Amino acid sequence: MLEYKRDGWKAALCLAPMLLMMSVFTFWPIINSLIMAFLEDYSFGGMQSHLYARILGGGTYNGIGFKNFVQVFNEADFWTALKNTSVMVFISVPVTVILALAIAVGLNSTKKMQGFFQTVFFLPYVTNTIALGLVFGSVFHIEYGLINKLFGTQGLSWINQGATWWRAMFVLMVYTVWNGLAFKIIVFLSGMQSIDKQYYQAAQVDAAPRWRVFRRITVPLLSPMILYITITSFIGAFKAYSSVIAIFGTGAYGPAGNEKMMITIVGYIYDKMWQSGTPYGVGAAGSLILFIIILIITVAQLQVSKKRVYY
Repeated sequence: MLEYKRDGWKAALCLAPMLLMMSVFTFWPIINSLIMAFLEDYSFGGMQSHLYARILGGGTYNGIGFKNFVQVFNEADFWTALKNTSVMVFISVPVTVILALAIAVGLNSTKKMQGFFQTVFFLPYVTNTIALGLVFGSVFHIEYGLINKLFGTQGLSWINQGATWWRAMFVLMVYTVWNGLAFKIIVFLSGMQSIDKQYYQAAQVDAAPRWRVFRRITVPLLSPMILYITITSFIGAFKAYSSVIAIFGTGAYGPAGNEKMMITIVGYIYDKMWQSGTPYGVGAAGSLILFIIILIITVAQLQVSKKRVYY
């Protein structure tokens, strides 16, 4: 028992620096955002003796209620952001997971060049997001873009002025899928390499087709990793922001002339937190709505996984 207490103190000392950092930069901002979301017309300017203002470090507000949420739901930019984010989430995530699993299966059966292809597919993961966005911006440029030159469509606007929503979304999807493959491939590949070879040897003895082996052995045994990748991918896709900025430029969420066309929920929250004349609580309310959406989808995935995931 004494030894257990000593180990407990050691663990607490090891965790203390990280818990302190998380308390300052994670837990405390979450609490502040939760309080701020319900303070109507909150502003950092001035001081107020009320308890909630003191928790936030001072400021003024006109009451407590749901005014910020009403303003969020009444703004067209929010619904545009929700539409764009939902399309990105429910299309890019399944496509990325399926492609990553297929590529991992192919890499697992290619022993000679496996290390080379792993490096090639992992490069986007370690490359700066803004640099990748600049590359995509050049590839899909209306005048000198490689895509227009290859397909003989010079003058067709993908991400520049005059681009339609569908073309801009297509570029954003290609970027999101390609940029998200690397980590998923590595996870799936490491999972397949840890599967006991006796399962595959038994399938060979029974002369089972490759598709059946994949469906009956590989997928069930990879189901915990598929669940992990799917949940984290949904959360990451809902937080999309840097990819849009990387392609369309700083301060823009779309082509010139329609800078808000591809705005995401995180972009909407960022703008509201720093937009002159807008109460800070509006951005906090938007972040709380995003949190609730992610929480609902995550809980739904965990419920579905109870019957589909094999540990």
